[in-house]
Amino acid sequence: MVRALVTGGAGFIGSHIATGLLERGHAVTVLDSMEPYYDLRIKERNIERCRALGSERFEFVAGSVTDGTLVDDLFSNHDVDIVYHQAAQAGVRTSVENPKKPHEINTTGLLTLLTAADEYGVRRFINASSSSVYGDVEYLPYDEEHQTLPQSPYGVTKLTAEHYCRVWDELYDVPTVSLRYFTVYGPRMRPNMAITNFTSRCLNGASPVIYGDGQQTRDFTYVDDVIEANLSLLERSAADGEIINVGSTRTITIEELAEHVVEETGADVGLEYADPKEGDARHTHADVTKARELLDYEPSVGIRDGVSQFVDWYRENREWYEPLVIRS
Repeated sequence: MVRALVTGGAGFIGSHIATGLLERGHAVTVLDSMEPYYDLRIKERNIERCRALGSERFEFVAGSVTDGTLVDDLFSNHDVDIVYHQAAQAGVRTSVENPKKPHEINTTGLLTLLTAADEYGVRRFINASSSSVYGDVEYLPYDEEHQTLPQSPYGVTKLTAEHYCRVWDELYDVPTVSLRYFTVYGPRMRPNMAITNFTSRCLNGASPVIYGDGQQTRDFTYVDDVIEANLSLLERSAADGEIINVGSTRTITIEELAEHVVEETGADVGLEYADPKEGDARHTHADVTKARELLDYEPSVGIRDGVSQFVDWYRENREWYEPLVIRS
């Protein structure tokens, strides 16, 4: 049985990692600040889902990764084997408005965890990074050697975190892996994401709102594929010290995405367009050759099938989820 610490484990990706670990019989401690970036009842429900899977193997701790005393207590009292670091101040657009907060959480918080991981001899530290580190496109798809010129403070913090992980691996012998996620979506996703907003609006007879001309492209990655990549690192040491793309390998324009959501929901609506948002990349597209080699990774859910699955999940959970989406 592995003892895992999942930071940000009450959130979207973190809660999926936590439940995946619990389903495999491992012990999980979730650390989450319960920051009200969106309605906290979504996070509370995620925690209850974890608790129902393995109450004797699960513990929830409310607190921030920037709290050095709390982090030290967690490592000293839980004999942590592996860290899944998912906690972050998310949101490219949010970081443009307030760059100091993501720096404190995404950079200072990471250093707090890495310091504890070194002191207590953690077996592996898995850092959630982002395709936002790439910025301007030199070529597509992005491989891990592509230049990194982030276009937002959020992207800068994620790139800085990657460098810190590399240094801790090289200087302090803390085995680290940074996974660069490409626009993750799926059940329980954050309510302020495009697919959630499109689905909610369509089911309520409103048009999806596209920021910009809709021709920007995204490599949307279904959450189940991201979780498989993470959980493969329970055993695979070949990836230690590496930075690895985790994407779907396929792209879709935002306009095509909105049209597909309209089709899947059966809504009788058109599309609306608004001014583009600052900090958003024009295109993203992952080359996952390295993930295939090191993690035996093979994305299994394409965007159209994934959206269909999400819309089905949304309909089934609409009674409790949608009011929180609209409120957020």
